[in-house]
Amino acid sequence: MNAPYDGDRGRGTGGAGSSGGPPVPPGPGGVPPVPDPYLQAAYDHDPYRAQDLSAQDPVDEALYDRAAHPPPPPGVHPQPQPLYQQPPPAPYAPDPRIWAQTPPPEPDGPSRHLPYGDASAATQYVGVDDLVGQASQDREQPDAFAHLYRDQEGPAGASAVAAEPEPAPAPAPRKSGGRASGLLKSSALMAAGTLVSRLTGFVRTLVMTAALGAALLGDSYIIAYTLPTMIYILTVGGGLNSVFVPQLVRSMKDDKDGGEAYANRLLTLVMVALGVIVALVVLAAPWLIHMMSPTIARDAAANSVAVTFARYCLPTIFFMGIHVVMGQILNARGRFGAMMWTPVLNNIVMIFTFGMFIWVYGTSAESQMGVQTIPPEGIRLLGIGTLLGLVVQALAMVPYLREAGFRFRPRFDWRGHGLGKTVRLAKWTVLFVLANQAGVIVVTQLATSAGKLSGKDGTGFLGYSNAQLIWGMPQAIITVSVMAALLPRISRAAHDDDPGAVRDDISHGLRNSAVAIVPVAFLFLALGLPMCTLLYSSAGTEAARSMGFILMAFGLGLIPYSVQYVVLRGFYAYEDTRTPFYNTVIVAAVNAAASALCYVVLPAQWAVVGMAASYGLAYAVGVGVAWRRLRNRLGGDLDGAHVVRTYARLCLAAVPASVLGGGIGFAVLMGLGEGVLGSLVALVLGGAVLLGVFVAAGKRMRIEEINGLVGMVRGRLGR
Repeated sequence: MNAPYDGDRGRGTGGAGSSGGPPVPPGPGGVPPVPDPYLQAAYDHDPYRAQDLSAQDPVDEALYDRAAHPPPPPGVHPQPQPLYQQPPPAPYAPDPRIWAQTPPPEPDGPSRHLPYGDASAATQYVGVDDLVGQASQDREQPDAFAHLYRDQEGPAGASAVAAEPEPAPAPAPRKSGGRASGLLKSSALMAAGTLVSRLTGFVRTLVMTAALGAALLGDSYIIAYTLPTMIYILTVGGGLNSVFVPQLVRSMKDDKDGGEAYANRLLTLVMVALGVIVALVVLAAPWLIHMMSPTIARDAAANSVAVTFARYCLPTIFFMGIHVVMGQILNARGRFGAMMWTPVLNNIVMIFTFGMFIWVYGTSAESQMGVQTIPPEGIRLLGIGTLLGLVVQALAMVPYLREAGFRFRPRFDWRGHGLGKTVRLAKWTVLFVLANQAGVIVVTQLATSAGKLSGKDGTGFLGYSNAQLIWGMPQAIITVSVMAALLPRISRAAHDDDPGAVRDDISHGLRNSAVAIVPVAFLFLALGLPMCTLLYSSAGTEAARSMGFILMAFGLGLIPYSVQYVVLRGFYAYEDTRTPFYNTVIVAAVNAAASALCYVVLPAQWAVVGMAASYGLAYAVGVGVAWRRLRNRLGGDLDGAHVVRTYARLCLAAVPASVLGGGIGFAVLMGLGEGVLGSLVALVLGGAVLLGVFVAAGKRMRIEEINGLVGMVRGRLGR
């Protein structure tokens, strides 16, 4: 057997031995040494003493040949050697001249010599506890796309190279929240910038409405002001916003220079194209105004004012495009904040411009200024201020690009470097935007005509535009910020042919944005009237009430509008721009048809309200079409059950909340009036009740997204 044979254990060659352990050799002079306390009774509890060898392992016993390997006879087994023994005493006492001498001092600093030639500055002393504690920790694998999220890491995550490193204690391990933590940080940064931008945009809209009013003069300026944005999106903006981010990400991954040459070619191409476009549209300004609003074009005074405003505003197309390209280059490098924060400068410049106009000429209610009475100096002041705001916004991106390591060098070698593929992809995006803007043009013409026919302030295109500005704020703050951080990730997953990751990211974006989008949509429906009477009371109570009804009609359309935006990002990640084009054609056709029906059927005062409701209806139809196509693209699974269940439960929680909040707001308006005080109290009380009931109902229904949001807020507050 493999077990040690103990047949003669306890019987030495000389006779009886100790039953407790190995024999002890005699000491000097035959005197037995003092027994070692560590060896006493070491073998008293021998598990093999009272056991049969054949019972130890029946399998080995069955295979063991005892005839060929008989056990040794008693007394022949070799004497076991002692395992533990005291060291022999030293013949001489220790010499204090050797062990008591003081070692020579070692030099401090980098010149200190360590064993094996180690440098003292690069040596880290690790104890046994550190080795044991860190043995089970897995080393992080290098991420090929870590540079895309470099600005999301804290100071501990950045690699700093010191010229002369000094010995320092080992830093504490950096807390890592994973991809979700980086996404939340990027989304929070962009949401904060977008929030400030939208708030300053509200102030800009307020001073614009106060300076020009909500009648024909206000409509003339707002059409000229929105015309550059429409032309920019129609020509270049659609492709830049959706197609070029995946292309920039791929060039950074595949190109040896990290995509810098591709970005320089793209920026040069866009600058040349925008310069040509600006020259053409400035000459065609009268025709563009007529296309946007035949009602204004038929009025000589209004047409003159609108064309003059347009020729000041149209050059902003160039700076608008430069700003977007620079922002997309930064986004591809993981710098998401600049594009969201720089529009604040534009709003500040415009607020200052319109503030000067009000300081010189007074508000619209005081001056009763119209298209016939506005002075040329006032038009020039507003036009130059509008152009200057976009110039400042674009130039403010240059320091961010330098900080990111990007240096612009014009490059005209456009052929053979992938720009042709990008242009082909952008072709469908341009058609997509063209279809969308065709619907906008129809609505603009109908809204302007309805406002003039009704004879009431706030029922025209300016009221529609102001209400839509409020309505689109949650979309820009929440959904756009979340998807701007998700889009590079979705693009990488699509490039790696991982439909599961694409599905998960889209589902994540839909469900997490819905936590805020759904209650805000019901908030607009319940409290749109006090919200607009508070914000636009400077234009008159009648105009503010009209805008409030338009905002209420927009309300619930925010939900399908947000879902549509997220779903289309999935197609763009796969470089599929044709499907979004066809989807937008459907949306634009439904919007134009429903708006025309409202213009014909409803009274002029309520026609624009119906057009606002038609906007949400069109996107509800578009969501159904886009959802089915993306689901088929991802193999028949888009996490639809989870997403639909989340939205349905959020809506169920929002219905009683909006009823209670809207009822309280209406009661306050009836009691205190629709002035500033009554609107403020109604909005605060009604909004608090609505949000409180919504959160309570959501927690009661155990909606995980609400519980996660509440937990995150409590964690931030330290509760």
